[in-house]
Amino acid sequence: MNRETAPLETTGRQLSGAGSALPVRAATADDAEGLVRMRSQYVLSQPLSEDWVRLCTAELAPRLTPEGDARAFVIDDPGGGLAACALGLIHPVLPGPAYPRGLAARVHIVATRPGARRRGYARAVVSALLDHLSGVEHVTLFELHASAEAAPLYRELGFTGSPALMRMTRLEEPDATRAPASGPVWMPLEQYAETVPKATAFACVYFTDEDERPLQLHSVYSPSHPWQLVGGTMDLGERPWETAVRECREEIGLTPTGPPRLLAAVYGLPGAPWPYSTIGMVFDGGRLSAAQIQALTLNPQEHDEARVLPLDSWRALMPHRDFERLSAIDAARRTGVAAYFDTWDWDTE
Repeated sequence: MNRETAPLETTGRQLSGAGSALPVRAATADDAEGLVRMRSQYVLSQPLSEDWVRLCTAELAPRLTPEGDARAFVIDDPGGGLAACALGLIHPVLPGPAYPRGLAARVHIVATRPGARRRGYARAVVSALLDHLSGVEHVTLFELHASAEAAPLYRELGFTGSPALMRMTRLEEPDATRAPASGPVWMPLEQYAETVPKATAFACVYFTDEDERPLQLHSVYSPSHPWQLVGGTMDLGERPWETAVRECREEIGLTPTGPPRLLAAVYGLPGAPWPYSTIGMVFDGGRLSAAQIQALTLNPQEHDEARVLPLDSWRALMPHRDFERLSAIDAARRTGVAAYFDTWDWDTE
């Protein structure tokens, strides 16, 4: 690239995360194969063949030098190989007021081994990459394609998305002489996956007291949805009931024993606050005694109050759609007929 080159710091540095220091280091050309294999195993929908691994390694290695256009940060796995990695590719663009040097970077790979997840590794390597690209390479325009599971992390790191934007891929030149297909047109799995709607999944648990009064938690982070059911977004690899059980443990210190009983399916269209649809399941948590409610342990980073009120008393405390959802769930508990609530949209108050 015709630009000033900046040397990478190759010695490991300690980043605090997940309660301990994380040994993040800048990648070198020797890490090219490890990065390619992380992409093959944990990013692509189908792993690369060994021929493609060799080809991509040979392509990436010289780009991971100070003169190249690739920058990566990694955490080594004690058993060998990489535990986590983040790779960015720098490319020139026409300059503008927000990026006067005309340099952009695409975050191309972010991956963590399954056994090393939920330790803050992804946040650590991505943060190190962004710090280097902005502070050393003077990149001011950043691009990435985020999965629904990873989107919250990137939003915390300053990325924003727009439902009006669409990622489109052109893999081959159109054939002007080709007749329109009369039947189904098949495309590679990875390409087809880019065309289908994306959604965030969540799971909640509906508790009441012994007088059938709904229990809700007061949020410390969401003024637009101040009162919430116990629950949250599904983690990668979780099933809905597993999410519900985990969220109950984390938010109120209570572990539902099941078996799971579905009260409602909830759906919302995407909107300006969030570019993906939401699909959720609400399970019946049963009736809690006054002693059980008094013993609930809240996570102060998420909620600061657990309150029990008659159903109609919640109306004045919640947005209209939130109350409608709560009413549908309450009716499902009373009637034994699961609710289908499909208007919990992001652009609806």
